[in-house]
Amino acid sequence: MFKGLAGWFHRLGSPAHFDAFAARWSPWCYLASLPLFAFGLWQALAVVPADYQQGDSFRILYIHVPSAWMSLFVFGLMAFYGAIALVWRIKLCEILAMACAPIGAAFTLITLLTGSIWGKPMWGTWWDWDPRLTTELILLFLYLGVMGLYGAIDDRRAAARAAALLSIVGVALLPIIRYSVVWWNSLHQGQTIRLFGESSMDGSMVLPLWLMVFATKFWFAGSLLSRARADNLRREAGKAWVRERVEKLS
Repeated sequence: MFKGLAGWFHRLGSPAHFDAFAARWSPWCYLASLPLFAFGLWQALAVVPADYQQGDSFRILYIHVPSAWMSLFVFGLMAFYGAIALVWRIKLCEILAMACAPIGAAFTLITLLTGSIWGKPMWGTWWDWDPRLTTELILLFLYLGVMGLYGAIDDRRAAARAAALLSIVGVALLPIIRYSVVWWNSLHQGQTIRLFGESSMDGSMVLPLWLMVFATKFWFAGSLLSRARADNLRREAGKAWVRERVEKLS
């Protein structure tokens, strides 16, 4: 079993094999996310009752919370791919790491925007230099730094390795974001949803949140495969296998 799994991963490292894999599965990932998004939003907007303190304004959490979780998850995954690329010089991992950056930046921006919209009626201000908000903003700057560094160096492989190193250093920020509401006096509310153990959030409100969480995961997978495939094709342009596939399409 392990030998077969190792062989599959080895084949996936081939640019041609990865292109076929991404072309096959990215549409399915997008397709899987759509009913989850639709059902989750319907539950969140039409079925779940208003919060007894925050009223209907709390409903933005169904976008805010999954986006916030994804902003951390994608950065961690980017650093993981980057570490593999630096140690073992696997080109596909360089491509996957760099494909993570714009997607993670988008999730982080959505987190900050929805947090500001949510914060206005709750705190009376669009922005406060709260530890959670400030560290999330720094995370956005790190994403932009990775993207900028990757774009600033002409040699794609050298650029990916330099940007991967920045992402690995930036991982130190993730636990700070995660525990900022515990370590400092914060306007941001504490943890109400737990992966393990009982959540303080009412049970009727949890289902649409998990639907949105899984929807963002599938959407991210589709986006990652699509972006990585495009970068892979750019790097491999002129190779025989790329010409053959272009000819088949034409």
